[in-house]
Formats: sequence, C-alpha cells, structure tokens
Amino acid sequence: MSEPPPPFLVLYDGVCGLCQRGLRLLVKWDGAERLRFAPLQGETAARLLPGHSTELVSMVFIETAADGRQRIWKKSAAVLQAISHCGGVFRLTALFLLVPAFLRDAVYDFIARRRYRWFGKHDSCPLPAPGVRERFLP
Repeated sequence: MSEPPPPFLVLYDGVCGLCQRGLRLLVKWDGAERLRFAPLQGETAARLLPGHSTELVSMVFIETAADGRQRIWKKSAAVLQAISHCGGVFRLTALFLLVPAFLRDAVYDFIARRRYRWFGKHDSCPLPAPGVRERFLP
C-alpha cells in the first residue's frame, strides 16, 4: 500500500531549467514548509496522475484534503496556487486567478514552448539541496 499524498504537492518538469529556478523560489518563500515537490517524470506523478501526458508542458498543483479528495490545477492556475500557498504576502497572487484562464494560459504556453531554449534543459532531475531534500518525493 502506498503512502497518501501530501496536502500540497507541486509536480514539475524535472529537467527544465526554468522549473528548477522556480522551485528554488518556492522553497525559499514557503517558510512554513507546507509544499512538497515531485518531478512529472517520477513515480509519485505516475501514481497520482495515471496516464498523464509525456508531453511535459504543464506544472501541476494537487491539493489533497484530509478525507482524500483532491483538487488538481494545471498550467498558470498551478503556478498561482503554489505561490499563494506559501502564505503571507504571497496569498495575494491568488488575485491573478481573476484573470481569465485563457489569457493566463496563453502566456504560460508561450513561455512553456520556449523554456528549454531560454533556460536550458538538464539531462536528469538535479538533486535538491540537503536541507530541503525531505520535501522532494520520487
């Protein structure tokens, strides 16, 4: 039997340079250490999102309630949810959810299509720093 998912999970493209930079910011901003992270290429993502696309163009944010019910956000909504769950002033980023999703996701998709060219691509998922490693799932 597998362990239940954490309450707040960010699934990311593990080989994307932009995603790696974004994760470092989320780790820094999440002072309460509420967020957990896992690569879309890993076993956690495969277990929670069976049959997910191998075309890794989307960040995914999964919120799991105590009763096991899940809410899943993708693309710009996932980014905004992850940042707003860092607490404090970062909660204000949730206001951007008022912008229509088709506009937010158009910007997200524009960047996502160019992210490897602009920010690079790793051959594999880099290991997180020792102080935060326990927040990363396989």
